[in-house]
Amino acid sequence: MKNNKLKKAIYCSAIYIALVGSSSVFAKDKLLVWEDIQKSFGNKKAVELFENKYDVDVQVKELPYGGQVEALRMDGPAGTGPDVILIPHDQIGSAVIQGLISPINPDKRVLETFTDSSLSALTYKGKLYGIPKSVETVVMVYNKDLIDKLPDNIEDIYKLSKQFVKQGKYGLLAKWDELYYSYGIIQGMGGDIFAKSADGSDDPDKILLNTDGAVQGASYIQKFYHDGLFPTGIVGNNGLNAIDSLFTSGRAAIVETGPWSFKPYEEAGIHYGVAPLPKLPNGQPMGSLMGVKSYSISTYSKNKALAEKYIEFINNYDNAKRRFELTGEVPAVKQLADDPVIKNNKGARAVALQSANATSMPSIPGMNEVWTPANNALQLIATGKQDPKGALDGAVEAINMQIEANHAMMGN
Repeated sequence: MKNNKLKKAIYCSAIYIALVGSSSVFAKDKLLVWEDIQKSFGNKKAVELFENKYDVDVQVKELPYGGQVEALRMDGPAGTGPDVILIPHDQIGSAVIQGLISPINPDKRVLETFTDSSLSALTYKGKLYGIPKSVETVVMVYNKDLIDKLPDNIEDIYKLSKQFVKQGKYGLLAKWDELYYSYGIIQGMGGDIFAKSADGSDDPDKILLNTDGAVQGASYIQKFYHDGLFPTGIVGNNGLNAIDSLFTSGRAAIVETGPWSFKPYEEAGIHYGVAPLPKLPNGQPMGSLMGVKSYSISTYSKNKALAEKYIEFINNYDNAKRRFELTGEVPAVKQLADDPVIKNNKGARAVALQSANATSMPSIPGMNEVWTPANNALQLIATGKQDPKGALDGAVEAINMQIEANHAMMGN
């Protein structure tokens, strides 16, 4: 009898040891998360809290933000891709068409946390494909040692710029040879990128970049270059670096830029102010394109439910607030707009105010075909090599050809 009990105990012990030693039974769940370069520290505490709460190991890897979809295209099928990626919302449509990201279905209480505009930006054909990490749009940053207050009308800024040029400096500098920065003028004057379909979605078959309003906006842009208010050195690929250099050296009073510049300007010792974009000559507020950074889930993830819990958790009120304090990235959490940490922050407040006049960048795949032809046309206009109407007509023709060639078989 005693021997039987001993054998039974040994048998049970062996079973227990086998089970405990089996990684398939007791191993922790794992998530691989792709984050933006030099931004993962903003979520470090949130990741630790999530790991403890759900008994999971989260590996965070930093990759260039704009190139993660391209990387997923290779790593996903190879089995080395992430569960969670961070992508610009305007890449969502293309990623969906390629079968790279999965729709999510959060509880209503989670959805109510975020601004409607940010969730709309992450929605494609009626389905939500991410949780917003942050929103960003361009604003005006000005050197308080050169001007006390920013004029609220672009015409007054134009006049101020002429005065600075006479002194050997610059007033406003802006990268208006690129659509992202010049959109507010083109749209405010009556142009746009796409017309709207009956359901409110962007219609890739109707490009509005060469309408009378768009041409009027491009002509106004050209005036700043033609009158010598913008140096030729800010046109082209190195233009943003040139603008930053002129501003941080005190040779430019105002720049149109985004929240990504706030910390570098502060570190450069610039006593700066931040304001929404000014009104246009027609009295309309100068709008802008709003970008939303989206935490999305790879279709190749083997742990989608846990991945969805992760992107909800790290973007809740407390974690989004902590991340803002560390990185300066403006969250899309509605209640944080009234939190003193946002309300009393000059940069975040200006971004929030400008967002009221901002338009989400189109996320349909056809948008990928817009940037290069539009930017090429704006550079021709900026350098005076082509008149606004001719340049924009050429851009629209190129965009239509590329959309037809690249998206006819898989949808727009």
